[in-house]
Amino acid sequence: MDHTQSVAAERTAGDTAALSGLKFSKGHGTGNDFVLVADPNGALSLSPEQVAALCNRHVGIGGDGLIRAVPSRLLAEGQELLSAHPEAEWFMDYRNGDGSLSEMCGNGVRVFVHFLIAEGLVDLPAGESLVIGTRAGAKTIVRTAAGYAVDMGPWEFIFPGEATARAMDSLVSADGLEVARPALSVSMGNPHTVVALAETAELEATQLFTAPRVDPIPPHGTNVEFVVPAEPLVHEGAGTITMRVHERGVGETQSCGTGACAAAVAIRHWAGQGAPDTWNVHVPGGVVGVKFFLGPEGHEHVELSGPAVIVASGTLS
Repeated sequence: MDHTQSVAAERTAGDTAALSGLKFSKGHGTGNDFVLVADPNGALSLSPEQVAALCNRHVGIGGDGLIRAVPSRLLAEGQELLSAHPEAEWFMDYRNGDGSLSEMCGNGVRVFVHFLIAEGLVDLPAGESLVIGTRAGAKTIVRTAAGYAVDMGPWEFIFPGEATARAMDSLVSADGLEVARPALSVSMGNPHTVVALAETAELEATQLFTAPRVDPIPPHGTNVEFVVPAEPLVHEGAGTITMRVHERGVGETQSCGTGACAAAVAIRHWAGQGAPDTWNVHVPGGVVGVKFFLGPEGHEHVELSGPAVIVASGTLS
């Protein structure tokens, strides 16, 4: 270990030492992994540096992000949400692996609810639903036999005029791709830019050690999905795609729930009239389901379904 690495490790150790005695769990949804902590009294204050230290895979617990379970009434964003959704008792306070705040995480929602159940904070039998708060609004989750299904809410194009006119709104460059590729930017409460590739070999050759370059980039940055449609695209009424993703503030992850939804939105848009409403999205960590349906306010919603697993629990030394 050189001097720079040694100093960084000492700094990380100092950040986590201040949290000695903190109880935590580690969970994942199709490989998208999280450190989870319960804060029923709203007393836990986590700095970006402490979050990054906990999510560090070498000297911390390790995770793509950190989720704090806190009552909505004890968080400013939660109090605002409760006026319209008084049933959203719990708020998913989500941070990226670098400590920055994030609006939403589709895989994280499933793991968050599974954590609430495991901690005895909620009771949710199979077939019943729960409403939680997020920075992207209230989300309704149904417990299923195979995991959880989340109403992710309505989707929208980030640059609607460009998307409608040309079915693309930006160009994306990445290491391993010879030329910049056209892309479509979709909001699922957080921003995504979707690139379609022709074959699996291109997907495997794309290097995501560094962030892809997006031009123009959405105002708050973006997650970038590289997607290969199956051949044939539709089988037995369902579309199938394979995806890799580079997440803001994290890097490449094994899965991204909102990214899977955005990828299905883009491919379905490009496929045109007659494209299915049900999709299977293959990610390095497994498979998630995406389904489109008409929401109560008349806008099209997206449902994300998949497993959630708690793999360990412990206490910081």
